[in-house]
Amino acid sequence: MRSITLLSIISTFPSIHCQASTSSKRGLVYVPNAKYPSDDSIWDSPNSDLTWYYNYGPTPSPAYSNSTKLEFVPMLWGAPSSDTDNTFLTDVENQIQSGSNITYVLTFNEPDGSSDGGSDVPADTAAQIWIREVEPLKNKGVKLGAPAVTGAPTGFTWLQAFFTACAGKCSADFIPVHWYGNFEGLASHIGQVRATYQNMSIWITEYADSDDTLANTQSFYNQSQQYFDRLDYVTRYSYFGAFRSSVSNVGPNAAMLTEKGKLTDIGSWYLGGVETNNVPKGAAGRSAAFSGSSLMVVLTTFWFFA
Repeated sequence: MRSITLLSIISTFPSIHCQASTSSKRGLVYVPNAKYPSDDSIWDSPNSDLTWYYNYGPTPSPAYSNSTKLEFVPMLWGAPSSDTDNTFLTDVENQIQSGSNITYVLTFNEPDGSSDGGSDVPADTAAQIWIREVEPLKNKGVKLGAPAVTGAPTGFTWLQAFFTACAGKCSADFIPVHWYGNFEGLASHIGQVRATYQNMSIWITEYADSDDTLANTQSFYNQSQQYFDRLDYVTRYSYFGAFRSSVSNVGPNAAMLTEKGKLTDIGSWYLGGVETNNVPKGAAGRSAAFSGSSLMVVLTTFWFFA
């Protein structure tokens, strides 16, 4: 293992139009919108490249309850209502007993943050909940995802405190990553995660180039997709953009659907298709909690493994 501090960024992934490609790693982070029920079928269509999904909850979305393509991954989003609340564990066990294919679970959505969807759970509290509600699933053959912290420096601090509080009783199998910003920052962040947790695989469970130009956003998608598929330790990824551009909270250009529900170039590419030339439109969304400042991009550490 060695580190190289870069004073300028030189991307090894050129900005080009993405060719039609498929990947078994691709999944869906999706919460159905009652206003646009017809959008549900887009992600589970015969032409879709997606193989798995999560919805921030412990039970499948009704729209995909009979899906033969999309493997559901339950998530313990935040802290339960009480110290005796074992709803998550019970829900997952019931699905396993009913014959559902529950191979993985995700835990604690951005517990180091309280805005933009963060669950805001103290690390020591999360450790106690994990030991009670998540660790027992290990005995049932389920692989466990560590808490999905933000891409900010506070994420590393929180995760370190979590594993310290666990005192060896939280046996995570993989590390989920969230990132909102440019590709260079994403690659650097993944490198730091890999350097810190060398014996775990990585899932990218939320990522996008938020509130950027269409050209930059498409370039980010092309580069990141190629990057994830090249890395053997990145075993799954889910782009944050399965919604219409008019309701996007990461900017219209990051959305995989136009305001009329048509696949954008990014949306079609992500499903394994070709570009559609459908341009997303809509009001700009809020900035993500951490989008990677220019300083972090210019002066950052990349980690490489021989």
